[in-house]
Amino acid sequence: MSAYQGAPKVAKILVVDDEPDILEIISYNLRKEGYEVKTAENGLEAVACAKEFLPDMILLDVMMPKMDGMEACKQIRAIPSLKHCFILFLTAREEEFVEVLSFQAGADDFLTKPIKPRALISRIEAVFRRSKEDAKIEQTKQIKLGNLVIDRESYQVTQDGTVVVLARKEFELLFLLASRPGKVFTRDQILETIWGTDVVVINRTIDVHIRKLREKLGDAYITTIKGVGYKFELN
Repeated sequence: MSAYQGAPKVAKILVVDDEPDILEIISYNLRKEGYEVKTAENGLEAVACAKEFLPDMILLDVMMPKMDGMEACKQIRAIPSLKHCFILFLTAREEEFVEVLSFQAGADDFLTKPIKPRALISRIEAVFRRSKEDAKIEQTKQIKLGNLVIDRESYQVTQDGTVVVLARKEFELLFLLASRPGKVFTRDQILETIWGTDVVVINRTIDVHIRKLREKLGDAYITTIKGVGYKFELN
C-alpha cells in the first residue's frame, strides 16, 4: 500500500515504454509502493491492455514502435470506461512542441526523462491527491482560493471582499479553471464544457472571455499555455 493515504486503496497503473530496463525499474518501484502494475511495450499493446486492465493511471512513453504515445493517448481518451484515467507522458524529448502536442492529445501531465523513481512516485501521489481534492470541489458550491471566493449558487465572485460582476459564461469559465488549480485545460475541453458540442463557437470566443476575466480580476490568476489552452494559478 502506498504511504499516501489519499490514493485509491489499490491504485492500478499501466506503464508503457519500449525500453525493458525502464519498464522494470518503474514497475519495481511502483509495486514496492503498493500499486497494482501492468506493462506494455508499444501503443497498440497499451490500448488493448488499458481496455482490459482499466487502470487509474497510465505512464505513457511518447516515441514507441507500432503506435506512438500520442496516438495511443487519443484512442484511450475515446474509451468511455477510461474517461477518468490519468495519463502522464514520459519522454526524453524536451522540445516545447512535444509538450504542446502531449496536452492536445489528452495528457494530464508531462515528465521528461531521466526520471528518478522517488520523484516519479511523488508526482503520481500528487496527481491522486489533486484528484481527491477535485472531487471535493465538484461537490461544493463555493471555491475559495487566495483572495477570491467563487460562489456557484449565486453566480457571484468576490475579490478581497469586493463583488466582481461577471457575465454567466465568464463565471462558468472561471469556475472551471479554478476548480482544478494547476491543471491545463485545452481549448477543446473548455469549448465542450462551457459551450457544449451542439453550439458552434470559434476559438476566438475563448480568448475574448479570458481577456475580459483578466480585465476584471487582473493577470495573476489565468496563465496561457501557448498552443494548448489555459490554467488557473495562484502566484
